[in-house]
Amino acid sequence: MNLYIRYFDKEILVDNVDDAIAFLADIPEIGMNPVLEEDIRNYCASEVFYPKRYKVRPRVYFIIIKTDAPTMNDFKEKRAVHPPLDKIEKPVAPALVRLNEELFGWYEGALDFKRVLLVPGTGKFQYRDTHFVAHCKAMSGMDCYNRIVEYLRGRVDERSQFPSAKGKNFKFRYLGECK
Repeated sequence: MNLYIRYFDKEILVDNVDDAIAFLADIPEIGMNPVLEEDIRNYCASEVFYPKRYKVRPRVYFIIIKTDAPTMNDFKEKRAVHPPLDKIEKPVAPALVRLNEELFGWYEGALDFKRVLLVPGTGKFQYRDTHFVAHCKAMSGMDCYNRIVEYLRGRVDERSQFPSAKGKNFKFRYLGECK
């Protein structure tokens, strides 16, 4: 991992943090001190790849960028650019995979939802967090969710709010085959 450092028209590409600190110490306006040196070492040792900007005085900064580019020319032509974090494929969560996995049998589904209830003293309605657990026959975790929500919609106020099957407020587990 190399480090690109720029302060106005002074720039350098170094392969270690000691050379970077030496370069910055040679610039009197920066005022290298032990606190700044430790912060630069921590940044270089971390796993983050976003550029780090350090304030020298109001509206004046120097910048450090981590790069895989072996030369300054490669860096300037952007030959060693890291892929943006939003373009990196994220692994699919195992619960989401299991949600659509078809396996006929008994499921236990637990759902936390907002139920609308009448407050007797005032005649007004309010939302109450409600935990509901049911055992049902289903083809998958998603089918279990759909059956539970369908059952509840017929028995609670229509203004009640149900969470997504993919969220943290729905949990299920496979209990076994049907007989």
